[in-house]
Amino acid sequence: MSNSSTPLLEMRDISMHFGATKALDGVDFICNAGEVHAVLGENGAGKSTLMKLIAGVLQPTHGQLRVDGSDVFLNAPQAALRHGLVCMFQELSLVPDLTVRENLLLGAPAAGIGWLRGQGLDKAQDVLGRIGGAQIKMAARVADLTLPQRQQVEIAKAIMKKPRLLILDEATSALSASVVEKVFDLVREERDSGTAILFISHRFHEIEALADRVSVFRNGQRVETFMKGDHDYAAIINMMVGQKIEELFPEKPPPRQDAEAVLEVRNYTWEGQVKDVSLTVRRGQIVGLGGLDGQGQGAFLMGLVGLLRKADGTTAIAGQPTRIGSPKQAKHQDIALAYIPEDRKTEGLILDQSIQENLELAALGRSDLDAGDAALYAGALEQLALKHGGLELPVSSLSGGNQQKVVLAKWLALKPRCLLLADPTRGIDVKTKTQIYAILRQLADQGTAILLLSTDYEELIQLCDETHVFFDGAVVASLSGDDLTPQNIIAATLNVSPEPQAAHA
Repeated sequence: MSNSSTPLLEMRDISMHFGATKALDGVDFICNAGEVHAVLGENGAGKSTLMKLIAGVLQPTHGQLRVDGSDVFLNAPQAALRHGLVCMFQELSLVPDLTVRENLLLGAPAAGIGWLRGQGLDKAQDVLGRIGGAQIKMAARVADLTLPQRQQVEIAKAIMKKPRLLILDEATSALSASVVEKVFDLVREERDSGTAILFISHRFHEIEALADRVSVFRNGQRVETFMKGDHDYAAIINMMVGQKIEELFPEKPPPRQDAEAVLEVRNYTWEGQVKDVSLTVRRGQIVGLGGLDGQGQGAFLMGLVGLLRKADGTTAIAGQPTRIGSPKQAKHQDIALAYIPEDRKTEGLILDQSIQENLELAALGRSDLDAGDAALYAGALEQLALKHGGLELPVSSLSGGNQQKVVLAKWLALKPRCLLLADPTRGIDVKTKTQIYAILRQLADQGTAILLLSTDYEELIQLCDETHVFFDGAVVASLSGDDLTPQNIIAATLNVSPEPQAAHA
């Protein structure tokens, strides 16, 4: 870390009010050159507002910002960029219909016609290559990229602006573990060259791996700033939400191996990406799918709801052989599968439509349901404790956690017999995660069968009754009971044998 006595960024007595709501309340905050400073807090704690003030998107109601000891007024993102303050927001800012090259040019310093030619083009391709995106072509249309690839382009776009202070807001949420490590290597190089990094993540192992210093926010105030290692995970959780770590997950009931099989899959295979997968999900079970990103588990879930063609294998619903050819067929009352996709913003919601209109999407085409009947959604909305200012508001007005609740609510209203979820808590704050965990366990207790794809080891261990780990398209380990441990999950994820545990004295 830098030894300079003058902080690169200093915020004094910052308050930000939206009407009667205090998003930030008298916050003092410092970020030094040459450090990775993690900012933690649940949704609504003030993190995003703080970042938007630094990025010039918002201006504070009260207080002062300083850069290199001098007062600054950041009245626009370009003003922040002139001081070297660059933000990669959680909500990707790429333009889908433009190419990668054109997106990299957007907002670039001195973005003249020759900026991304020659050495500039080589530099951009080099940055993408170093974070696992060597296959991403400059001429590719962003709309044709996967979510992880778009996130890699977003990171490269921020790095190309040569920041003095770089804000990474959930920058790794869609990336595989191997790509995350490459991103971290690049971030460490930026830090060692003197760049200040503000890092927001809901994944504590990422904070442990990358951060030098940590600040925790709650209810618009900075609770504490400390060096990494000064507090353990349990203490930090308590600072964030006033809740102990053991209270995050609901109690897991005894195994229910004699319960009715709701979903039975045998020898499922698809185009070399899914290889001979067999599993059973019973009433009241939560079954996990683990593994590194792109190992086939995502394609497997999509295939179960009819999103893939030419798949081999057999599927039975409640004992009846079933061939599901489309999502419309999957949600029919005789099958009643519900699929929560990985990317809520592009696959689960229509952002410019209202909350009510989004709630109605899943019920469309079900002859036994009236999609416009508000009573259809009342129970799900109450169960999820959705916070909103009115169902007529656009769903884009909600926080990420509440948007995910809308995606869940529209399917829970259909009372599915089997719920398929792809990383449903990605990029969501701890408190909302806890609510979702409780809801999933409650659904299971009521008899719903749940198949949960997760990149969070704690979810696979603490929430799931058993977990199937994928590697190269195949299930390489099926873990339950005492075998469902971090060591065994990680070993299976890497397709290696777990090291034997030391004998207890």
